[in-house]
Amino acid sequence: MPTRLFLACMVLLSIAMAAAAARPATTTAADDAPPTGNCDQDMQDLISNCQDYVKFPADPKIPPSAACCAVVQRANIPCLCSKVTPTVETFISMDKVVYVASYCKRPMKPGSQCGSYTVPGGSLP
Repeated sequence: MPTRLFLACMVLLSIAMAAAAARPATTTAADDAPPTGNCDQDMQDLISNCQDYVKFPADPKIPPSAACCAVVQRANIPCLCSKVTPTVETFISMDKVVYVASYCKRPMKPGSQCGSYTVPGGSLP
């Protein structure tokens, strides 16, 4: 049971990091405000709502639920991104993280980092 919880945490953390990296460099004043989300709660919410969409195998990619996207949209991405480690990346497919972030309207900027993963250039799936 602890292994499943750890895996879920890692998956959700990666999604949140991907979403954070997706924010455009030029934003409105409201986007420049510090995140108000609770990092630990965001992590739990991501685990609860998004883990099935980012775990290995890398294919097939499954469109995430509305609940997952709602979490991705409001998550404190900088905080979550700071917690992604190589160990987390062994449990989740970073390609799926990029896909989920894009699907949820928070696409990752090409060339941005999510853990040790660099988001590929060009259009996202």
